[in-house]
Amino acid sequence: MNIVNPASAEMITTVNEDDSKSLAHKYLLLKSGQVAWASRSLDERIAVLEKFYQLLDEEKEQLASVLTSEVGKPLQQSRNEINGARARIRWMLDHAVQYLSDETVVNGPDLKELISYEPLGVICNISAWNYPYLVGVNVFIPALLAGNAVMYKPSEYATLTGLEIEKLLKKAGVPDDVFKVAIGAKETGEHLLYMNFDGYFFTGSYQTGKYIYERVAPKMVPCQLELGGKDPLYVTDDVKDIAGIAAGTADGAFYNNGQSCCSVERIYVHEKVYDAYVDAFVKEVKSWKIGSPTEDGVYIGALTRKEQLSLLENQVKDALLKDATLETGGKAIDHKGNYFEPTVLTNVNHSMKVMQEESFGPIIGIMKVKDDQEALKLMQDTPYGLTSAVYSENMERARHILSQIDSGTGYWNCCDRVSAGLPWSGRKHSGIGATLSHQGLRAFTKPKGWHLRS
Repeated sequence: MNIVNPASAEMITTVNEDDSKSLAHKYLLLKSGQVAWASRSLDERIAVLEKFYQLLDEEKEQLASVLTSEVGKPLQQSRNEINGARARIRWMLDHAVQYLSDETVVNGPDLKELISYEPLGVICNISAWNYPYLVGVNVFIPALLAGNAVMYKPSEYATLTGLEIEKLLKKAGVPDDVFKVAIGAKETGEHLLYMNFDGYFFTGSYQTGKYIYERVAPKMVPCQLELGGKDPLYVTDDVKDIAGIAAGTADGAFYNNGQSCCSVERIYVHEKVYDAYVDAFVKEVKSWKIGSPTEDGVYIGALTRKEQLSLLENQVKDALLKDATLETGGKAIDHKGNYFEPTVLTNVNHSMKVMQEESFGPIIGIMKVKDDQEALKLMQDTPYGLTSAVYSENMERARHILSQIDSGTGYWNCCDRVSAGLPWSGRKHSGIGATLSHQGLRAFTKPKGWHLRS
């Protein structure tokens, strides 16, 4: 399999893909290694992953360079991703004992009732390319802490980063038969679905997630899906710092080239502040530097997947045919590599693909609304349910709107952020299950009830 730099279209290297035979061998090793790993104390497992946490910092520059070379994000954003992953790991390490240890429910003189949290066994993590460190540690860190063995399949677009993760885990002390990387694309993923894992954890598109869910359902093992979104944001008429909000929400829509599950994908603005907001938003977008992701100061780098260029062009074409206004951008950049101009469309409506279908790229539609009721109705008009955001001076007003939206996360005066202490979950087509928080730690366990009578 060829690994290609999306910013230069040059081949970086070639790697050998796994086949059914090599995957079966890795699975058997994991099956045998998991028992010994689970028999270690939780404190021992924490100590090993503490070393991994430290190594991520010590080798950050090299890791960031590898990440940027294969996914195309600006180098500083790669550093930021590794720092963010370390912050999540820190929370997990600090709270593992609290949430993975036995829990006493009744402690009477004659009867004790306990809950223990046993590992699932050998889990399969089919991961994503847009944030391989962030979405990766959401799964394999709590899985390893809980005593599981992990078959980790990085996206074919983040293969080298997956191998770097494996190398650092082994260097930290994770046994070779407890964490294995499955290398390859769709065919490798298909092989994994046939195997007898004790749980499947996938991050990616709705279409692929639905396929995986249907395929593994007969196994009756846990299957968690972190999928995409069409995340709405509403700016009310009572906001004061319009320029600041425009800059912050533009970042929420375009950071990492808009290739984030929780990127702002559609914006609704109260008619009283619409013109001022659009002017400030477009000014912010036009100020960004576009170029090679290794250049200092670049904000918009290359898209990871070349196929996404045509999807974005199609969304722009569809919007313009339906009388949208192109404020800036609108086309692929004539450059070696996968570059697309940051694009802002106004006078949009819900007949347009850009307001209905996931974009996953540097494009946004901004729609004028007359009041909160219209904004709420439009924000609810989606099969997705990952995040939603409201900017307002009034928290109660914002919470009233957000409480009526079926999404896993609600933001007031912020967007496109994740906290390790809060559950990360999607609803409807945005997924099932939760990572992060205490729920994310326990997602990799089987609870057992103990009735102990003296």
